[in-house]
Amino acid sequence: MKEMKEIHLGRVLAENRRRRGVTQDELAEFMGVSKAAVSKWETEISYPDILLLPRLAAYFDLSIDELMGYEPQMDKEGIRKMHRSIAEEFASGSFDMAVEHCREYAKKYYSCYPLLFQIASLLVNHSVMASDQQERDRLLEEAAGYCRRVKQETDDLDLGQNAHHMEAYCMLALGRPEEALALLEPEPPERIAAEPLLALAWTMKGNTRAAKKILQAAIYKNVTMLVSLFTSYMDICKTDREKFEESCLRLRGMAEIFRLEELHPGNMFACYLTMAQGWTALGEKEKALEVLERYADLAEADIYPLHLRGDDYFDLLDEWLDENLSLGEDLPRDESVIRRSMMQAVSENPAFAELKEEPRFRRIMGKLARQEEI
Repeated sequence: MKEMKEIHLGRVLAENRRRRGVTQDELAEFMGVSKAAVSKWETEISYPDILLLPRLAAYFDLSIDELMGYEPQMDKEGIRKMHRSIAEEFASGSFDMAVEHCREYAKKYYSCYPLLFQIASLLVNHSVMASDQQERDRLLEEAAGYCRRVKQETDDLDLGQNAHHMEAYCMLALGRPEEALALLEPEPPERIAAEPLLALAWTMKGNTRAAKKILQAAIYKNVTMLVSLFTSYMDICKTDREKFEESCLRLRGMAEIFRLEELHPGNMFACYLTMAQGWTALGEKEKALEVLERYADLAEADIYPLHLRGDDYFDLLDEWLDENLSLGEDLPRDESVIRRSMMQAVSENPAFAELKEEPRFRRIMGKLARQEEI
């Protein structure tokens, strides 16, 4: 990754001077400095005195930000490129350098709130790779700080809410549930879903395609949210066999109906892991192994490259993702990191300690190991 430079005054100055046909001598005379001073400005050996900047900007009819080549905002495509680059660096480069590049971008674009949120997301999603608990906690604290700035300053309600929830997640990851509860309670007033109204408005305007796209996205978001809720509910029902078993049954039924292994395999990995942990806690080794086999089979399935996607039913979803999400269809972590975490989530899970000598478990680990090596 190239080093970022905050100021590009020399380049901007030279480009504007040449475009207007102004010589260094003419500019020097106007500014009351020597030609050598202008030359040093353009080669960035030195910079103009701060008191000269307004006059220099006025001469070329530029704002001071434009004169200095400073861009306080980054567009959606720029954010995606930045995220992919740093995610790849976390996966195969230096962890410390990836963190440093996160901090550099955060400083440069401190008022670009969509980017700042993605920096927080990168730190949260890769904090588990830190060398020790102290460093991990430091990254989570830093991410929480970025989230607080985003939610306090942004005018985007959805972005602010996402930052609010990520801050609460950081508190939980830091072992501070009281602070998470203070953030999340009381529950905000129930919001009326806007999507049916938006779809109706587009339909009345004769644009049924826009209406379908909005409703497909709403269904997709709510289905994936429901899967996450089921996963959390199963996790706390591990001591209630009847409730746990019924939750597994209903979740798998919904996953089959919506073809969630194809549509959102990441969610299903989390589901199967929670199911297997629950069955192990209930003393059902065979059922736990059956679910872990499903987990490993999914890891070997035709789901790569991993990204958010639609299917034949959600045929307008890819377009909606590209238009509305900062990362489009990209996931928060690089695929190699995700493959590694699939393996670690089982191999390093204390819930499965009693399964490690089982032949079926060893075969499962073999499948996951092959995926990690790809």
